Amino acid sequence: MRILLAEDNRELSQWIARLLRRDNYVIDCVHRGDEADAALASQDYALVILDLGLPHLDGIEVLKRLRRRGRTTPVIILTANDAVSSRVQGLDSGADDYLIKPFNVEEFEARIRAQLRRGRSTFDPLVRFGTLGYDTQGRAFSVNGTALHLTAREHAVLETLILRAGRPVPKDVLTDSVFGFDDEANPNALEICVHRVRRKLEGSGVAIATLRGLGYVLRIADGA
Repeated sequence: MRILLAEDNRELSQWIARLLRRDNYVIDCVHRGDEADAALASQDYALVILDLGLPHLDGIEVLKRLRRRGRTTPVIILTANDAVSSRVQGLDSGADDYLIKPFNVEEFEARIRAQLRRGRSTFDPLVRFGTLGYDTQGRAFSVNGTALHLTAREHAVLETLILRAGRPVPKDVLTDSVFGFDDEANPNALEICVHRVRRKLEGSGVAIATLRGLGYVLRIADGA
């Protein structure tokens, strides 16, 4: 899942990015409000983590512009301002959650998981597709109960596919889910990553099929 982190404190931004990348999220970091607005206008994100005190365009205006474009992307506000009026303004402007700095890491991660569950038809943390299981809380894959070890990019590929299991996922959607701003995103890189995931799924009864002109789909393998 790809997350936009808009935080002007670069040291804190780097720390949060490392924390979330450790959990296999794809993170884009921006440090100005106008950069956040531009990113949100051109890219779909699973979640936005938004500081209110951004330079060039404050977080509230970034949030209002996002909602005026009709985007329902979950937004968690991070701020050092614990005034009730500030929280009310943020929530009334369209924020989904609000966290005061400094914050507890486990609570922060739990709030992210809670927002990412939005839009799912079930709150069961385990997604199953054939023998493949995905623990959305622990962010871990397994086959028949045995851990499936994946790199961060492989994890992003399989996560995107299993959350849309049985439905075609266009290549550009998969690319956007796997590669961040600073990554080299090209068709060859994506195909290599998909190939590696396919090899790790061999014998599991679950396969990634290529649909010419449409993209990829996760399906039960023939003969499984």
